[in-house]
Amino acid sequence: CLPANQERFASGKLATVQFHPSAQVVMTAGHDRSVSLFQVDGIRNPRIQSIYLESFPIYKACFSVDGEQVIATGTHHKMFFVYDMMSGSIIPIQKVRGVEERFLRNFEVSPDGSFMLLTGTSGYLHLLSMKTKELISTMKVNGRCTASAFAPDSSKIYSYSKEGEVFIWDVRSRKCLHKFEDEGSLEGKCIAVSKNNQYVACGSASGVVNLYTTDVCLKENHPKPVKAIMNLVTSATCVTFNPTTEILAVASRETDEAVKLV
Repeated sequence: CLPANQERFASGKLATVQFHPSAQVVMTAGHDRSVSLFQVDGIRNPRIQSIYLESFPIYKACFSVDGEQVIATGTHHKMFFVYDMMSGSIIPIQKVRGVEERFLRNFEVSPDGSFMLLTGTSGYLHLLSMKTKELISTMKVNGRCTASAFAPDSSKIYSYSKEGEVFIWDVRSRKCLHKFEDEGSLEGKCIAVSKNNQYVACGSASGVVNLYTTDVCLKENHPKPVKAIMNLVTSATCVTFNPTTEILAVASRETDEAVKLV
């Protein structure tokens, strides 16, 4: 295949590459302060458009579930942008009332499209309404939260702390249902829940990715992993399941070509 973004290579590091939820479109975004959309036909991959956010190097960008918006956070900003693809307008969200953070970087969008979860500092997690971008509630984990993932039905949130603990929250009541320790984790880095809700994968700074069954995670405080994946030698920075839960991709951005398919 040709490079998806061959019509406009980014001049800085790419932070995000994501396929559109329903169209044959791929988005790239990164440190050169731009978000680009490409029609993926495999022949030319024509560029649809690029938007430029002045003095706003992008930390993460993500499509909304309906595919009508792109949300982008910056590397050192407390504001974020919403790009409405229907109207072509770029909406800056200067401040979310009730959220006191020096900067907002990491976030997740719930699979049902109704929530946006912002990862704050000092263990704070801010649950926002996707429709209004207003704060619904704030939760707090012990220590610092490094990664979060929604359950596929959007009823629960799994939050992974720097100390290697995973907190499971009920989205409706915002109460902590359970917490468990990720076996052997010195520092939590990334977490994913499979689409069929069967597995939870936790990646840590040592490069080990532990795979658990979801039901064990909800019951035990020290669950045993079904499998510990030791293939990465540098910090595991990304874990993700394919849609049919047959493949788990584990990756480290700290060295070249550190992507393994399990």
